[in-house]
Amino acid sequence: MPNYFVSPTEQYSERLGAREARLVQLDRLHALIGSTRLAIAASFLIMAWLCFGPHLIPPQWLFVPIAGFVATVLYHHRVRGLRTRVQRAAAFYRAGLERMRDQWRGGRPTGERFDVQHHMYGSDLDLFGADSLYELLCAARTQMGENTLAQWLLAPADIETIRERHASIIDLRDRLDLREELAIHGESSRIDLRPEMLIGWAQAPNRLDRRWIRWMAPLLAVLAVSTAVAWAVWGIGFPLLAVLLVEIAIAYYLKHPIREAIIAAESAYEDLKGLSVLLKRIEAQRFDAPLLRELLLKLSSHSLSASATFSKLATIVNFVESRRNPILAPFLLLLMYPLQAALAAERWRRAHGNAVRAWLDVLGEIEALVSLAEYAYEHPEDPFPEFIEGAAAFQATDLGHPLIPAAARVCNDVDISGRTRVLLVSGSNMSGKSTLLRTVGINTVLAMAGAPVRATRLQLTPLQIGASIRINDSLHEGSSRFYAEITRLRQLFEPAKLPLLFLLDELLQGTNSTDRRIGAQGVMRALIGRGAIGLISTHDLALADISGLDAGTLENVHFQDELVDGKLKFDFKLHAGVVTKSNGIALMRSIGLDV
Repeated sequence: MPNYFVSPTEQYSERLGAREARLVQLDRLHALIGSTRLAIAASFLIMAWLCFGPHLIPPQWLFVPIAGFVATVLYHHRVRGLRTRVQRAAAFYRAGLERMRDQWRGGRPTGERFDVQHHMYGSDLDLFGADSLYELLCAARTQMGENTLAQWLLAPADIETIRERHASIIDLRDRLDLREELAIHGESSRIDLRPEMLIGWAQAPNRLDRRWIRWMAPLLAVLAVSTAVAWAVWGIGFPLLAVLLVEIAIAYYLKHPIREAIIAAESAYEDLKGLSVLLKRIEAQRFDAPLLRELLLKLSSHSLSASATFSKLATIVNFVESRRNPILAPFLLLLMYPLQAALAAERWRRAHGNAVRAWLDVLGEIEALVSLAEYAYEHPEDPFPEFIEGAAAFQATDLGHPLIPAAARVCNDVDISGRTRVLLVSGSNMSGKSTLLRTVGINTVLAMAGAPVRATRLQLTPLQIGASIRINDSLHEGSSRFYAEITRLRQLFEPAKLPLLFLLDELLQGTNSTDRRIGAQGVMRALIGRGAIGLISTHDLALADISGLDAGTLENVHFQDELVDGKLKFDFKLHAGVVTKSNGIALMRSIGLDV
């Protein structure tokens, strides 16, 4: 039987259709149950009138509509939960189709909090913010996943780690059911758990870890109940009063550690059930990739899995928060309820607190891998890069920018290898110079994070990116554009573990032409002398001939433009050599400037 390939678009469309059809059914069922509840309520009123009015039926019959109403409410709650999950599933596939059609703007985390001002390339390459690479990639529902993905984009991984991620992405890529489950389960679409508070509480010292406190709390609760029964049955109130006085004294003595334990529990554990659901879905998998199997092994503490352990903690937190229930108010002191709740939280922390950081790290790493796997699945034409050994090199065929829609994207071949250490890109403004630098940079970010790249083929050595593309003056910091640029250039010379890939747009344009030429020559020679490779863009043709470099070290390439009917036309294709024409004067004349 022939094996037919089903494209991601077809898969998503088929599943979206199935989810939308199921949603229509659930909407009808939801409306029917609502009508049924009204009918049961009406039947209850009629039966109540028949019971207490004409006395035609015995009162016991009232339990029938009451039982029916309770059962209907419970079933309705289940249907609403299922309906919410199906709605999220439909939205999941609809958003995936939009991404594959290059209509994905909005709807995902933008990662603006990770946009470090003086990072070596983050702000230059559209990694974070609206319509950014991060927004395109991020499928995480927790802060842990968001943080991990951002860390991977901001710092290159080593080769061994990248290859482990490749294997994990391949393993996760076609697990569409798992990716859907991770996206839709839980009470809310985002799991608002604050990892730093949870870890801080888990590793804090235990102020209730004394033996007499552990046995005194349940003992006093039992004595209080027993003496209350004695008072109710025999009218003897003195024992109950004595127990209450002891409870008041202990509650006062321990009020600060109890309060700290309870407040910490309430503030650190938002949406623990959602976290438990995610972990449970992950733990049920049987992965092939070594990294994923290793991560699964970390999701255990003693005899309980991480999901079961967090579910248990969620129950304890609900127990803590129940002290605000007005029904329990008269019994709080009698049962030593706040102390019992605090001790339950402390017992959990004593047993599992040391594993919390590892569990959250594992979840963050898996969510980051799922994000890259989703990207790989939705872009099957994008290959993994090939890493080679030797001197720094970057060789790409049909390299394109992943944030530019396919209809507008122009791909180019880029080769910086062998004797060629620098590509000097010349051309007019808007011709594509800066876009080429960003294209090389953002694909290198993807490669060094372990993701597929937007190219037909990419071979490179491990590289550390350093960019000076969006450098501007700063009134807040009191620095000019030129000072900001040379400060960034100084940053590129700091020691690094990997060879540098530098991306310099309009190098040293904030100074006079003589200083610019001399400075550019010095910077380029110094970078090449340190084993770096890179691209420099300019529309100043005086920089096209850099002296003091070995033959073949610098290769001139350019983008062309053409003035047609007073408008510049660009093909955005990279050509060999220095740009040979300038249309600046003609363009100024075309808009009426007398030059």
